Amino acid sequence: MPTPNTTRRALVRAAAYLAVAPLLAVPRRGGAQPDSSPDRIELERLVAANRILAHENVVDAFGHVSIRDPQNLMRYVLARSRSPELIELADLMRFELDGTPVDARGRTPYGERMIHGAIYEARPDVRSVVHLHSYAVLPFTISGVPLRPVIHTAGVLGAEIPVWDIRDEFGDTDMLVRNMAEGRSLAKALGKRTCVLLRGHGAVVAARNVKEAVLTAYYLQVDAQVQLQALALGTPKALSVAEIAATTATQLSPLALDRAWEYFCVRAGVEPL
Repeated sequence: MPTPNTTRRALVRAAAYLAVAPLLAVPRRGGAQPDSSPDRIELERLVAANRILAHENVVDAFGHVSIRDPQNLMRYVLARSRSPELIELADLMRFELDGTPVDARGRTPYGERMIHGAIYEARPDVRSVVHLHSYAVLPFTISGVPLRPVIHTAGVLGAEIPVWDIRDEFGDTDMLVRNMAEGRSLAKALGKRTCVLLRGHGAVVAARNVKEAVLTAYYLQVDAQVQLQALALGTPKALSVAEIAATTATQLSPLALDRAWEYFCVRAGVEPL
């Protein structure tokens, strides 16, 4: 039986969805409750992704996660400029690929939203993007030591994780990706890979859906922590190409992905949709 707290949370989520649905152009079918809408579930998962990444310290006050707009694949959905731990349904905004808000309504968007738009523009296969500033990852953006998957849960990172340096093409900046030229340069460095590091800044993860994006971002941080510890002992041994393929298939299968998503959601205090 639902507890009073569970019921209150459900009512708050439903009210927030009713408020934001017109802004996101999510259709309502025949008066059905919004809980049954696949698009609403995707939006709920995006809110959950923000909360999860914050709870696991993959992001702090800064960082963001988006999904490709389920109603229009040439747009994307990203929260307004707010810390990930605080994101709610009413914070979600829709954007054109060039970063233009579809309906800002006075809300301030993230300054680095062009990261997301440029990757969606370049990669039709990508449905979710995470930008993070994990402290464990940062040493690999400035040291010349390559970050490689060294544990079985990190095969999802891929065999190569390049480092993009904004200074190489754009000179001295505040190191934020503020326009589409910079975003497209970053997307080019990412290429067909899953992850790219940003010198002195953080990392970006591109995935087929938001669950995979969260899992990959989390294990990017874990892998960096393990590799940093291993470097103090000797030379870490990276996964082979065949091991990466096999472990990725396992991690992204329902056997592992659904189990991890439920775990992350419960830890972050959100419903595992």
